[in-house]
Amino acid sequence: MPDQLFNRRDLVAYFAVAATGALTNLLVATILQEWFTISYKSALFAGYWFSFVVGYFLTRLFAFNAKNTTQTRRQIVKFTIVSVWSCLITVYGSTILYGISNQWLGTFTFLIPFSVKEVNLNKLFSQVAAMGASFLSNYILHKQFTFRDTGFYDRLKRLLNI
Repeated sequence: MPDQLFNRRDLVAYFAVAATGALTNLLVATILQEWFTISYKSALFAGYWFSFVVGYFLTRLFAFNAKNTTQTRRQIVKFTIVSVWSCLITVYGSTILYGISNQWLGTFTFLIPFSVKEVNLNKLFSQVAAMGASFLSNYILHKQFTFRDTGFYDRLKRLLNI
């Protein structure tokens, strides 16, 4: 089972897709905080859901060879469930780590050379750490749940009388 779960091809493909989503998330959250009066947590939520759209299509096409399936609706439902869990890990994990790092270590900033942009390293490292935890959770759940027929979707439909 471990060899099947963490095979090299799927892991490398998923890492490339997740890196695209992570960069999208970082970019959107940063721009929102810089250009608008939006809180750190709200920017993380918005960035996460923007990267969700990018991530679904890239994951479906490249990561788990699910592009030729006829179960698109089922995969969207499962992908959304996993993504809500991932969002909680990313947003609340980042927020908690940011609060802890500020309280225990103080605020660290870095001025980007040849610019006026100051980067809050506490926010950056908190978000990257939480996205790392989210990456591991997503990989396992997408591989074992989202892009696999587990019977969950049929049970959910019966439960909701759909």
